[in-house]
Amino acid sequence: MIRVILVDDHALIRRGLRESLTEAGDIEVIGEAADYGELRQLLRAGGCDVLLLDVNLPGRSGIDVLRALVDEGQGIRVVVLSTYPEDQYGIRALKAGAMAYLNKAADPDTIVQAVRTVAAGRKFVTPEVAQALADSVSTRTGSAHEQLSDREMQTLVLIAEGRKLAEIAERLSLSPKTVSVYRARVLEKLKLSSNAELATYAMRNQLIDLGPGG
Repeated sequence: MIRVILVDDHALIRRGLRESLTEAGDIEVIGEAADYGELRQLLRAGGCDVLLLDVNLPGRSGIDVLRALVDEGQGIRVVVLSTYPEDQYGIRALKAGAMAYLNKAADPDTIVQAVRTVAAGRKFVTPEVAQALADSVSTRTGSAHEQLSDREMQTLVLIAEGRKLAEIAERLSLSPKTVSVYRARVLEKLKLSSNAELATYAMRNQLIDLGPGG
C-alpha cells in the first residue's frame, strides 16, 4: 500500500484527491495538511511514501516547502500540484526537487499514475513538462520571467489575476510593504511599468489560466 499525505489549503480539493486516490485500491491517504506547520506535525508523527503538495500555500509556498524538505534530507518523494500551467511551472518544481508536476485539472487517473510512478522511485513527466524541458536546453534565450524568484513569480501571477495588494499580502502571509518590494522587483526585471503591463505579459506568456473557473 502506497502511503500518501495531501498538502493543500482547500478542504474540498483535499477531499476530491482523497477520494480519487482511495478508489485506486493500492493507495492510502494517511494524513492531510493545510500548510507547512500542519505538515511538520504529520511528519513528526511518521513518514509517507509520496507527498502531494500544492504550490499556493499560506505562509511558505509549496516550492519553499519542497526545498526545505530536500535541505533537511527528508527523502520524501513529492508530486507538486498546481492550477498554474505545467509548461511554465513544471521545471521550477522539478529543479526544486519534485518528482512530478501536475495541473490540478489533470484526470484523476493521471494523478493516480503519477503517485504510483513516483512511489516506485521514478519521475513522472507530462508531455507539457517534457516539452518545456526540451525548450529549456535549446540554444534560444529563455523568457524574462525565468529569472524571477518563486515569490516574485507568485506576485506576478496574483497581480495578473487582478488581486489587490492587501489580498496578495494576506494570501502569501507577507506584509503589504514586502509585496510592494516584490512587485517593484518584478517590474524592474521584466522591464515593465504598471500592473496592466504585468497582466498583459502574463497572458501573453500563458502564466495564468484564462479558462472557465480561472
